[in-house]
Order: sequence, then structure tokens, then C-alpha cells
Amino acid sequence: MNERIMNWLKEKADLDRSYKDYLDRRIIQKVPPSTNLVKAHIEKSDHNLEFSYFLFNQNKFIDWIVVGLYYAVYHASLALLANKGFSSKDHTATLCFLIKHYSEFSEEDIKLYYDLLITQEEIQFYTTLKRERQKASYSTAKAFDEETVKGLREKAIGFINKVKIILEI
Repeated sequence: MNERIMNWLKEKADLDRSYKDYLDRRIIQKVPPSTNLVKAHIEKSDHNLEFSYFLFNQNKFIDWIVVGLYYAVYHASLALLANKGFSSKDHTATLCFLIKHYSEFSEEDIKLYYDLLITQEEIQFYTTLKRERQKASYSTAKAFDEETVKGLREKAIGFINKVKIILEI
């Protein structure tokens, strides 16, 4: 996991500074709440997951399975932002929002049970999958074996299912 994200998990002040910077630069923006947008992101997440599953069953294009899994997780994450009335124009900013709003108890989330919060392990998975997606998208090598992809797929499904529970979908 990159150092910046580790700092966000350990240092609330650093997280708050970065979050404010993303808001100030309008990378994360307040938008009107939209259940349609939440549902659209979940549908796109499911679509990307289904695409990855299809490729996995064909045992072809392993690198694109990783890309599809990443975007399934990313769209599930954007659904969480939309659920709170926000949008993001940046993958790292989206992760900052998740850590800020979903990985700790806040006043508005105090009702949630601990197991419905996104854990540090799941944040680490998100960043690992992001790194693997970049490798799959931009590397000329076929860098993934079936076991690695299977593990990423299981974690992606778990993450997306947790998002659906949080959103009560």
C-alpha cells in the first residue's frame, strides 16, 4: 500500500488535510443526492463483475479480469460517495473519501455495526487491486495466474457485497 494511504489510516489530521484539499480543488464535490446514481454505479459494478466472471470461466485474458474487478470495486465505491451526496473525479480521492466516511465511526454512521464498516484490510485490498489493475492495463507482460485472479475475485465480491449491505440494496 502506498505511504500516503497508510498515513491516512494512521493519522486523522493527514486524512483531514488531504480530504479538505480534494474538496477545495473540487476533485471531490458535493452533489444532489441521487438514488438513481447510486443504483447506476451498483449496476455498473455488477456488470464489470459479470464480465470478469465470464472471462474467468473462459480462462482467457487474465489481465482484463483484474481490470474488470478493479472497476467493479471502483463503481461500488462511487455508489458509496453518491449515497452521501458526493462525486469524485479521481481514484485516490475516492479512496480518501472511503477512509474518511466509511472506515471509522462518525456521528452520521454511529448506527452502523462494526462489521458493516470498511476495514483497513479492505482498504488495503482496494489499493492492491488498483495497483494490479494498472499493471494489467499498462504492462506488456501477462503477470497474473489463475490463483491470484481467483483471490482478487473473491475479495472484490466481498467488498461489493459489503457496499450493497451498507447501501441496503
